[in-house]
Amino acid sequence: MTDKEKEDKIRLAFEKRDWSELKSTDSWMIFKVMAEFVEGFEKLARIGPCVSIFGSARTHPNNTYYKLAEETAFRLTKSGFGVISGGGPGIMEAANKGANRGGGHSVGLNIELPFEQKGNKFIDPDKMLQFDYFFVRKVMFMKYSQGFIVLPGGFGTLDELFEALTLVQTKKVARFPVVLVGKKFWGGLLKWIEEVMLEEEKNIKPEDLSLFRLVDTPEEAVEHINNFYAKHRLKPNF
Repeated sequence: MTDKEKEDKIRLAFEKRDWSELKSTDSWMIFKVMAEFVEGFEKLARIGPCVSIFGSARTHPNNTYYKLAEETAFRLTKSGFGVISGGGPGIMEAANKGANRGGGHSVGLNIELPFEQKGNKFIDPDKMLQFDYFFVRKVMFMKYSQGFIVLPGGFGTLDELFEALTLVQTKKVARFPVVLVGKKFWGGLLKWIEEVMLEEEKNIKPEDLSLFRLVDTPEEAVEHINNFYAKHRLKPNF
């Protein structure tokens, strides 16, 4: 389908519906959103302390970062944490695979997408949640994750990372550890944040750089999570 055909399809869709009809449809959508919230709250509240692992859906099993994600998840379960992923392939699959291998809770918050995303086989059958709305799904990550471990990914991974940092920075959620795995991948971004965002434009404060930790190994990532909770109480974030 060409761009013009797509535009025509969108235009026709709106021509057939007036604003009153749109308002009615939006009102009914509220109930679908509520249903996703209720199911998520009910299921995740029973699981206990978990750490979310983020990263690309496009990472292949023979990739170094896939193996890092799997080992990190395995080590987290041995420290008593469950693991939450986005439920799909790539890094998400690796996270659930490691949690499954470690005998810990393996949770998947899957999102309906036209490509890439379908639930992986390493999620516990009773811990797979399906979402239509990204914003509902992100609330679940934020509320029930006691830490974020972020491996290389694309726009979605960056969205989840900066959502977490923003909420902690503005004190809208309790402080929790955020760990970036892969100095080679994250180095350029962090350099830009420090040199341009902080030093040149003064858009953040120096202490904001302490909101995350950059590491290269699963051992370092899990150690940072454990050290944080040696000093802080485990609880939902809001």
